[in-house]
Amino acid sequence: MASSKKLAPSELADYFQARLPALIAPGGHVTLALSGGVDSVVLFDLLLRAQGALDFSLAAVHVNHHLSPHAQDWAAFCLALCAKRGVPLTIKNVQVPRRSPLGLEAAARALRYQVFAELDTDVLLLAHHLDDQAETLLLNLLRGTGVSGAAGMPLARGRVVRPLIDVPRAALVAYAKKHRLVWVDDESNDNTAFTRNYLRHEVLPAIERRFPAYRQTLARAAGHFAEADTLLDALAKIDLADAVHGEKLQLAALEKFTSARAKNLLRAYLETQGMPLLDADRLQEWLRQLLAARADSRVALGVGAFTLRRYRGQAWVELDTPMPAGDWRLAWHGQSEITLAALGGKLRFTPVQGVGISLEKLTQAEVTLRLRQGGEKLKLGDRRPRKTLKHLLQEAAIPPWQRERLPLLYSGERLVAVPGIGVDWDFHATPAESALKIDWICA
Repeated sequence: MASSKKLAPSELADYFQARLPALIAPGGHVTLALSGGVDSVVLFDLLLRAQGALDFSLAAVHVNHHLSPHAQDWAAFCLALCAKRGVPLTIKNVQVPRRSPLGLEAAARALRYQVFAELDTDVLLLAHHLDDQAETLLLNLLRGTGVSGAAGMPLARGRVVRPLIDVPRAALVAYAKKHRLVWVDDESNDNTAFTRNYLRHEVLPAIERRFPAYRQTLARAAGHFAEADTLLDALAKIDLADAVHGEKLQLAALEKFTSARAKNLLRAYLETQGMPLLDADRLQEWLRQLLAARADSRVALGVGAFTLRRYRGQAWVELDTPMPAGDWRLAWHGQSEITLAALGGKLRFTPVQGVGISLEKLTQAEVTLRLRQGGEKLKLGDRRPRKTLKHLLQEAAIPPWQRERLPLLYSGERLVAVPGIGVDWDFHATPAESALKIDWICA
């Protein structure tokens, strides 16, 4: 088979069909992201030619960003193309904010991938090619990317597949012309005010004059970075298994590592918690604050709706939610579970026998959930003194910022129980008595 960098138009279909079985399972449902440009139109044609030999169903999706005055024409073109070839097409309309902090290109991409994530399909095919890979790598390097960003775009990740990622754009254009394909041109691709276009039209032609094989060379470099990224991920998984207990990162594990390994672990932990990726400087600063803070200090590091908190040798991520009013209360009518979004969790009531809260004593008055007001007391045992809730919370090592969000269970005006602390002795169930166990589950 011919090398991908020297594919003749007559060879591209054979090259594509030979590699496709490794990317698409037999009988799979395949969706093509169809923009109407030459790249996706060529991929569309290649898929239709391969469909006879391979067993898969084909559909297409077109994302209309409404950024060009010709956007509706492009959508109509894709609709007519798919209708002519008997392929079902879904058109998704998105509104890109003109003043997004991400920038116009990145904001459009984020919305586009959000659409892709919601598709009901086995495989999503994107028409990225070798030139796109070179541009992406160079762009990421100029932005100071880490190893992951330098790895460029993978051939396949999850259900997203880029079957043309090692094919030069020139080979696609030659194929389109040979087979007299029709496509649309996005006029914004010539606007060098966009960084990627500036690289494409101003920088890369100069590089090509000195380094004609720069596309393949940069793709090879991206492959090396991808291997390094895989190794870092594998190391992070090993470290996470040892350093994370109950979703909490043990700071002692961070302290025993070199700075580079500790950063790799922290980055991986934040990713598992759904936190947005941090740049290198911010990650370094967060690591410094986690490890340099005094044992009794409170560290809260936020990004978006997430906060990384440090307390007593551990760190964990919490979602920020507005604090309800101090007089907040909610009646309980026997539900087995109550979601308390304002408090950042849910309260679960489990029926038990002879332990926990006496159901009879609890329901002698209205049962409500309330917040701390100060001065509350509990007696946790027959021969134990009645202590202030403040003292009990400190003994239980419950972080200060969580104490104000704990739902307290009341019967009338009597404090019955506090999740994580215990049940007042006066409300303890006797042996064989119907009872309840309560659990507070943080979101």
